[in-house]
Amino acid sequence: MAEILPIKAWRYSEALDQSIEELTSPLFDVVSAKQREALYQNQFNSIHLSVPRGDSPAEEAARLLQEWKDKGILAQDPLPGIYVYYQYFRLTGTDKEHCRKGFICHIKAYDWDERVLLRHENTIPSAVNDRIDLLDKTQLNTSPTHGLYTDPEFVLESYMDESIKTPLYVTEDYQGVRDVLAVIHDHDIIRRFVEVLEERQVLLADGHHRYEGSLEYRKKRIAQNPEHTGFEPYNYHLMYLTNTEADDLRILPTHRVLEQMDYTDEEFLEKLRSYFVVTPKEDVYELNEVIVGKNWAFGLYLAGNAYKLRLKPEVHPLIDWPVPQEVKDLDLTVMHYFIFEKVLGINREEQRNYSGLSYVRNFTACVSQVDSGKSRLALITNDVSMEQVKRVCFSGAIMPQKSTFFYPKVICGFLFSSIKEDEFISAHTACL
Repeated sequence: MAEILPIKAWRYSEALDQSIEELTSPLFDVVSAKQREALYQNQFNSIHLSVPRGDSPAEEAARLLQEWKDKGILAQDPLPGIYVYYQYFRLTGTDKEHCRKGFICHIKAYDWDERVLLRHENTIPSAVNDRIDLLDKTQLNTSPTHGLYTDPEFVLESYMDESIKTPLYVTEDYQGVRDVLAVIHDHDIIRRFVEVLEERQVLLADGHHRYEGSLEYRKKRIAQNPEHTGFEPYNYHLMYLTNTEADDLRILPTHRVLEQMDYTDEEFLEKLRSYFVVTPKEDVYELNEVIVGKNWAFGLYLAGNAYKLRLKPEVHPLIDWPVPQEVKDLDLTVMHYFIFEKVLGINREEQRNYSGLSYVRNFTACVSQVDSGKSRLALITNDVSMEQVKRVCFSGAIMPQKSTFFYPKVICGFLFSSIKEDEFISAHTACL
């Protein structure tokens, strides 16, 4: 099954007169424009590599990366290792501290049809192209994607718990999450990690665009290399792996906000009633509560008015998309089929790149966008369960785009991994 390797990570030099908190940044697809501008003010912040600026941003990132290597701002760790990464966090409304446990390594970039690494949602093509160009020019993974393996016996957790006692970094990030990084160099323990993953498939939780960027880059390099063996550095990708069986794996909902539509409010509501029971609500801030635990239920905020939408069960069989039942049963499939395609007339393929449709995690932000007039309506949804993600992945199908928001997000800047020939650790040189 999944082949993983330790890495010789590139990390910020200890001689650099800045704390690691000043150098880390959010992932490229969650960092806001305001956050970016603030982070760009620090000339050494990792944002310059992960979301570079300029007319030719990928070329600028490559130039800056080489400069940082030459000046010793970044240095490569002398030994290969498995990097243990724990994230301690609390959810809104609770006092319980959770700890998501995982580790960072290289993993072979498997094509989807190999069924070793399984995806669960669609990607947005323009974002994939951006990641391919950056990887091509820099030969650097600036942040790990998030993968899930299933181990009900928790074989690896004891090794990780021991390692985390002597951390490399302990920080608090932009999410208010406490991030702790440690490293395992012991050859026998690394081999144990490799052996455990050899027996398992991996579900891609977060970072579909970055992973697809690695896949497309690999295809490009294979086409250029008549002596391709499958063990070259370009075959590998940086990933953070966590156990699906852990209690501290959290998936938050991602709501939909639509800038405009051709219907009046009354026309839209009337069309919705063909498929949904539409119930007015007095308080918009009740919407995310009145739908909790209810299948095919959504909140709608439209022109200052709030509504609860509940699909009429008898219309559910009308879904004629060529997807398995596991996908048809999802709330977001119901939303995208009945609201976006049947009511608004935006077909399935158009939805992937529809410019007026945005994906917003924060409920209050959805309300604010509608109240300010920037958007016409917001659709509030429930979260997706881990069991639903697993069922969809193993069915071979995919969810609608932006179906999940795994929380917390990993951060960028703790470490970077190179896929240059002279900077990469292969299975042979690691003696694995």
